Amino acid sequence: MTNAGPSRPWLVYAGLIASVIGLFTLSLMIGRGGVWLPASENVGADVADIILFEVRLPRALLGLIGGAVLGACGAALQGLLRNPLAEPGLVGASSGAALGAVVVFYFGLFGGQMAVPMGGLVGALVALGLLYGLAGRRPDVMTLILAGVAINAFAGALTSLALNLAPSPFAALEIVFWMLGSLADRSMDHVWVAAPFAAIGLLLVLSTGRALDALSLGQDTAKSLGFSPGWATLRVILGTGLAVGALVSVAGMIGFIGLVVPHLMRPLVGYHPSRLLLPSMLAGAAVMLAADVVVRLPMQGPELKLGVVTALIGAPFFLMLILRSRRAAA
Repeated sequence: MTNAGPSRPWLVYAGLIASVIGLFTLSLMIGRGGVWLPASENVGADVADIILFEVRLPRALLGLIGGAVLGACGAALQGLLRNPLAEPGLVGASSGAALGAVVVFYFGLFGGQMAVPMGGLVGALVALGLLYGLAGRRPDVMTLILAGVAINAFAGALTSLALNLAPSPFAALEIVFWMLGSLADRSMDHVWVAAPFAAIGLLLVLSTGRALDALSLGQDTAKSLGFSPGWATLRVILGTGLAVGALVSVAGMIGFIGLVVPHLMRPLVGYHPSRLLLPSMLAGAAVMLAADVVVRLPMQGPELKLGVVTALIGAPFFLMLILRSRRAAA
């Protein structure tokens, strides 16, 4: 396995940026059943503006933000843990966000369309607090991962309990549908809830590139090069928790993007974490925007859930990557 990057990395970045811009524009233009944005002379300027700015723009922005979060955080966690199977849900924030949203659903707390996102965001922050409470002041990577696994298991059990004790089958069905993950019927209020936490999380994660390069050589080597393993770990875990928790709070659970996208980028940009973070962020945004366009294409029946589509596409693709790596190692 080589760490060499591409001879012309600017081509990779240019392709990724063009893909993101093109898919973002496509997301603005395409509606249910592949219907394009109607011209203002056909539906009136006011209706066209409502469709564009109040229906499709929030969805496209959340796809852009969410994909960027999952791609960058997945690459950072795989670099931190030196484990190609690491993914953003590992730190417990996503399951905590899901539990917080389910609690709001179950008990009917607060009111209005922002109740569920706010509950999810509170759940993610509580999960992060528990993570550091369990891991201690100077956590090592293994302790943080074990704490994240424990939080995931406990939050998952409580979520299942809420489903089991749901007061009506309709409440349980609504909870399940939300957890499948979707960007449909979101507004700019959802964007404003998620964007600040996602931006802070992404800045923390993207700032760790050189430290992750050093950590790939071992903690002692990283210390000798002037990097603090504990501080780098804190930034990755806190940034991932904030960003992914914010995404889950508004969109539900969306899997496989953070796991698969870094694997797609490594052959193109090299295996150094510092080279991988930004391309994975761009590629994650492109993949999520593309998947959200795909869910709108069927003309009949209920709209597919985004989390279902990413799993259906991501799981076989990941299996293909595993088989290819096995053949290469043989």
